[in-house]
Amino acid sequence: MNPSAAGWIKKLLKLVTHQESFIHLSKNDFYEALKSCGFIYGNNVDVVHQVIEKNDLTSEELSKVNLLIAFYYCFKTNPSDSGFINSIIEFYAAIIQPKTSFLDGFLGEKKSATSLEGIIDKRVYINDNLFTKNFNYFITNALLFVDVLAYQKFLDTREVSNEDIQFMEAALETIVINVLDSKQVKSNYDESLIKLFEASRRYQGKEHHLEYKEALEVLQNSLEKHYAFDLGCMASWTDQMIDPEEYLFLNQLGDDLQLTQSVINQSIKDINTFYITNQDQIALLGSKNLVQNFYDNSSKMVSKLIKRNSKRLLKELSESKELLVLLTKSTTRDLTEEEQKKMQTQLLDIIKSIPSLAIFMLPGGAILLPLFVKFIPKLLPTAFDDNRIEE
Repeated sequence: MNPSAAGWIKKLLKLVTHQESFIHLSKNDFYEALKSCGFIYGNNVDVVHQVIEKNDLTSEELSKVNLLIAFYYCFKTNPSDSGFINSIIEFYAAIIQPKTSFLDGFLGEKKSATSLEGIIDKRVYINDNLFTKNFNYFITNALLFVDVLAYQKFLDTREVSNEDIQFMEAALETIVINVLDSKQVKSNYDESLIKLFEASRRYQGKEHHLEYKEALEVLQNSLEKHYAFDLGCMASWTDQMIDPEEYLFLNQLGDDLQLTQSVINQSIKDINTFYITNQDQIALLGSKNLVQNFYDNSSKMVSKLIKRNSKRLLKELSESKELLVLLTKSTTRDLTEEEQKKMQTQLLDIIKSIPSLAIFMLPGGAILLPLFVKFIPKLLPTAFDDNRIEE
């Protein structure tokens, strides 16, 4: 299954029907499953409850998959007469602000899996700037569970408004910022995180900036409060440690949210376990500089593109004998300037014939070619259409 190509929702739903044990989880247990896979923290490292195989899915693709599975869980526990896909589209239609472009071009279309794919693509933040991609999308995608909470309310009452979402996000933002402000000494990193979190909300405006006590009043049920506390724990861990001031504030926050001490202790333990276990997969928490971050992001992307187009690439390469010779030489010695230009030209000619590799044709795309060459020997056979459903 390829969540970056058309047809992924139907394919996912077909796969999910063979593994529906997660539907029988309690709301709290399902929430814990969402947390352990990183969905609650905005850093998805696996598929929730391992409903399907993770394979080579990127963090953004995992976000999309986990969001849809979370919607599916809500729907199965409280079905709507509209049907699963239609009910999600109706939900987003109910919360969208007329002045935003979030769902432009999708809500006016006939309700279908295709239009829902477009909506989810818009909702899951994917920044085209590879240098800041990991940092920015983590902030916004940490708020995806707000959509799940609002969708659950929509199924329960058939009523939900954009103001519900606005005040929920404003409340979470206030709590996160208060956690960061609890540090006696704030680094430039902390200040930047505060600004990024403020900019990440879909809804801006002074009327939605809440004071701490006001934020607490917005959170009504235990799940919302637990989620807010977990985001607070996430914010405290951004510098890879929870210092004494933050620890005291987190305990006070837990008391203010009327959480038990066992829940508070478990959430703090969970954030430590998650980030320590997955620190190699989460560039945000590493000490890597922007260049290293760029290389890592690009490397993963190029590797995925090659795997998904391996058959076509092998066919094209086999028809270009000179290019194969140059690629072989490049593994044992540095190519001359003339050879490098010739190889680059022939590689770009091949890339032109494969639409999904169009990123290499964009301005600056040529700097990815050395990575492309690096991964070519690792070609693996794959299906042409990852989302094809066998009849």
